[in-house]
Amino acid sequence: MQEGFVIGGGLICAGLMLELTVGKVVWDAFAWPANLVVLMGFLLLAILIFFLQPKSYLCRFLASYHAAVPTLVYVVALTIVMGLTRQQVNGTWLNDMLSFWPFVLIYTYMALILALVVLNRLSRLLFGKKKWAWRRDVPFFLNHCGLLIALVTATLGNADMQRLKMITVVGEPEWRAINNKGEVQELPIAIQLKKFILEEYPAEMEPQLSADSMMMMQRTPKRFASDIQILTKSGKNISATVDVNRPVSIDGWKIYQYGYDTQMGAMSNISILELVSDPWLPFVYTGIWMMIAGAISMFLFGMRRKSV
Repeated sequence: MQEGFVIGGGLICAGLMLELTVGKVVWDAFAWPANLVVLMGFLLLAILIFFLQPKSYLCRFLASYHAAVPTLVYVVALTIVMGLTRQQVNGTWLNDMLSFWPFVLIYTYMALILALVVLNRLSRLLFGKKKWAWRRDVPFFLNHCGLLIALVTATLGNADMQRLKMITVVGEPEWRAINNKGEVQELPIAIQLKKFILEEYPAEMEPQLSADSMMMMQRTPKRFASDIQILTKSGKNISATVDVNRPVSIDGWKIYQYGYDTQMGAMSNISILELVSDPWLPFVYTGIWMMIAGAISMFLFGMRRKSV
């Protein structure tokens, strides 16, 4: 355990040195295909360490609980710090933890340990000779492999995620949007606003509501949405209604209702939409579903063992 805490502490110190010398982690540098190269390198490193375990104490140590437990302590501590501090882009060290080198290095180290655990359990599952061992190995493998897939793909896929704002005007097709850097970007889809919808709270309010609550409800619309026409380069022509928290999905994009001309209110002929593309999201969902399957199989196999 002492060795595990020393290694984790060393990674944090190394991360602080990197933070002071090269600055924050620049996730944009890991955009496709760089993230695929990093993923392949990570998997090859894990496989190499796996095969070197019989000959190397360090490789055996990395796959043991002596390395896993101290790493989890560091991970939990840094995650708690992230949860207790306000996170914002381009913030200070503790206010932008996802780009903070110690945080990234510790999570990478944990992912490597997790990959070795998954490979060891997969080897045991495929080549083990103990009878009924699969009842324990299958749930364990599904849970840990699912966590590994979700963690790694969510991290590496972050650079490929696009979150854009599009201002649409009634009767005018729009195929340009603005990214978080304020740059105009052309899209493979065009959106035309047909009608903006705004529903307000009724003038007569319930008598038990306070004056402050009544004023708040008068300022806040009950519902706002957009009737839109979507055209794609593949020839799709779709009519849809985009509502708050009810996005429309098309060709890998999710279209959300974001805002409108608040001064015009219900008479607004402008609607602001948010378009989100996350090509790695299916892999993240795959990992989550594997963890769910692992939890269900653990419950079923445990019940079967009790009945026997």
